Amino acid sequence: MGCCQSSFLTETHPEKEQHQVQLQTQTYPPSIGLDPVPGGGGEVLSFSEFSFVDLRAATNNFSSDFIVSESGEKAPNLVYKGRLRNRRWIAVKKFAKLAWPDPKQFAEEARGVGQMRHPRLANLIGYCCDGDERLLIAEYMPNDTLAKHLFHWEKQTIEWAMRLRVALYIAEALDYCSTEGRPLYHDLNAYRVLFHEDGDPRLSCFGLMKNSRDGKSYSTNLAYTPPEYLRNGRVTAESVIYSFGTVLLDLLSGKHIPPSHALDIIRGKNIISLMDSHLEGKFSTEEATVVVNLASQCLQYEPRERPNTKDLVATLAQLQTKPDVPSHVMLGIPKHEEAPSTPQPPSTPQRPLSAMGEACSRMDLTAIHQILVMTHYRDDEGTNELSFQEWTQEMRDMLEARKRGDFAFREKDSKTAIDCYSQFIDVGIMVSPTVFARRSLCYLLNDQPDPALRDAMQAQCVYPEWPTAFYMQSVALAKLDMNKDAADMLSEATALEEKRQRGGRAS
Repeated sequence: MGCCQSSFLTETHPEKEQHQVQLQTQTYPPSIGLDPVPGGGGEVLSFSEFSFVDLRAATNNFSSDFIVSESGEKAPNLVYKGRLRNRRWIAVKKFAKLAWPDPKQFAEEARGVGQMRHPRLANLIGYCCDGDERLLIAEYMPNDTLAKHLFHWEKQTIEWAMRLRVALYIAEALDYCSTEGRPLYHDLNAYRVLFHEDGDPRLSCFGLMKNSRDGKSYSTNLAYTPPEYLRNGRVTAESVIYSFGTVLLDLLSGKHIPPSHALDIIRGKNIISLMDSHLEGKFSTEEATVVVNLASQCLQYEPRERPNTKDLVATLAQLQTKPDVPSHVMLGIPKHEEAPSTPQPPSTPQRPLSAMGEACSRMDLTAIHQILVMTHYRDDEGTNELSFQEWTQEMRDMLEARKRGDFAFREKDSKTAIDCYSQFIDVGIMVSPTVFARRSLCYLLNDQPDPALRDAMQAQCVYPEWPTAFYMQSVALAKLDMNKDAADMLSEATALEEKRQRGGRAS
């Protein structure tokens, strides 16, 4: 929840002043700039080392509600969704320490995978190697997995032309990886194929990490595992082709069927019985025959008899019948819309709004100011526990700076308030979500939405479930023309406020 998750990636508005915000003693390393993603609209992705504090905030303290994938007990790792300070959603894969006991090895491998950039991959954008923690951070794909669309669909199955596109795009991803010297992909299956916000299929980058000491290259049933892996426990480039063959079977049948069973059907030349009945015959028999034959070649027992990635791409490229139809249309999902170019207040959520929510929905800075003055510091209770020894002269000076800031804030002298509150924050002995919220409003009053957003996010870091922090973020996001994100943040704030009212700490 929220966007407190700064790893100080590329700023949303680089033309404005940028600087790192420190929370107590936490510091953040600079990002590594990478080339724009091909076909990605020129957007520059960055690869960074994230702090565990950031990722914990991004995933709402690794809440079970944020889990999007998990694996077995022998190789425990979880994938969470999370949100960065620039509102970008991310996928966070959490390993047990035993999977990567050597932090240097983990970091080096992550950096290697992080150099890969391709429009057919859900690219790796960072890692965390903080103490015993081992985490990978990738682009988040919001439209589920191929497995979900094939095996557990609710509204419609995937049409034949889209299945052919999925096969081609994943073949292109594997060919790119092979060309870049990373032909080994661990545990390729329908759960590793993800759908971007525009519906295009992408291959998860997590499978590109080398096998770890206690991890597993294959977590699926042994019936789907390459025979040579069962013999020697090693993943080879040919093993990846075998796994690609199992994905082709998934696309053909709409079911996860063992390769041995599928090969028996193919040998019996009963191809129609292999096809997904939910297609209702709406596919080309000639095209299906080509895909069946390609799957059969991929599933050959002898690795040397399987095709290579370039063969896969060449074969599947000839089968594309709807190149001009967007993926989201064939997949049956809404088109991703960019936010309007003109600033608008965040749209009002369905549930009733509090006075603070109403003021933020209207972007009424005067009303927000009155509410913050009336609230004073009651929400800071419990956020600081100071020993007697910490009541030094520096502490007294810091509190005096806050007092001067409070006076300036009441008088709407926003520039003086910013200076005084900054003195308080820079000392770092005491953190106050209220001070961050007040300074955020002062920045908004001075038409500086970027630092206002940063302060609102820092307020959330100090107090992760404080509605005011979310409300302030919604206003700053609206000022930055990020209207959909502003509306989402307003809804999150309202939900938190309701939760507080039902029982717990008042907001």
